[in-house]
Amino acid sequence: MVVHRVAVLALDGVTPLDLAIPTQIFNARQETPYEMTVCALDSTVATTAGYALVAGAGLEQVRAADTVVVPGFEPLARPPEATLGVLAEARARGRRVVSICTGAFALAEAGVLDGLHATTHWKHIEHLARDFPAVSVDRDVLYVDEGDVLTSAGVCCGIDLCLHIVRRDLGAVVANRIARGLVAAPHRDGGQAQYVPAPVAVAGDASLSGTREWALHRLDQPVTLRLLARHAGVAQRTFMRRFAEETGTTPLRWLRDARLGRARELLETTDHPVDRVARDCGLGTAANLRLHFRSALGTTPTAYRRTFTR
Repeated sequence: MVVHRVAVLALDGVTPLDLAIPTQIFNARQETPYEMTVCALDSTVATTAGYALVAGAGLEQVRAADTVVVPGFEPLARPPEATLGVLAEARARGRRVVSICTGAFALAEAGVLDGLHATTHWKHIEHLARDFPAVSVDRDVLYVDEGDVLTSAGVCCGIDLCLHIVRRDLGAVVANRIARGLVAAPHRDGGQAQYVPAPVAVAGDASLSGTREWALHRLDQPVTLRLLARHAGVAQRTFMRRFAEETGTTPLRWLRDARLGRARELLETTDHPVDRVARDCGLGTAANLRLHFRSALGTTPTAYRRTFTR
């Protein structure tokens, strides 16, 4: 397995949780090629939590990396020119450049985001749009994938983005295994809203997590909105409202994404024909599976299987 070097660039005032996300997900594992290093301009870096951390390497490791990840930092002052320079160099050399939360401001200062779509924490969206007009700011997404440049919204959305990168690199099986180890959701699509006004059930209401779990065990069967609402014991309109409040997406879109995730696992781990994979994940026919694969992933089931079969 060819080593893929990941440099996590800690800026002064780094947010510890933002830093922990890529260091945990890209940490060395037997099933992954990642070799992760925390890098910084100076050996000691201040954090927003009131303590300092010691970086494992300097900017030379950033220059040698295949993927550079910039966690969020505060205050949003312009980083040192040397730091901006290595980010611009990484982009110019075709390396993958990633930001979590307010790390997008460092990428924007370095010119990495010019002409691209990007996002950041919802509290700082207007600040990013105002100060960097060359960036097309997406306000209602968890993360943005522009190929070699990826940005995530606030804090925990960095988990979604990093798992998305693993899924892109190594497939759904490995990404889901890492997600299970983190006790994290295996996949949240980047296009859903990053800020859910009521992310937990309000007093007197029960979470719909049990209904989602019930549906995940029946992806090969017809699962309608009526059946979901009946299982949850609420009216369909109430179910749709509460589902959006808890997940930031619609029941039907969530079902489609869950079925695509199941299809990806089946393509990676079995030699079943595409039409059987389509039936087993609930998408019906091989033609329908190809349609959704092309729309969501930009590829075909056969090409995906060739890339990720182990």
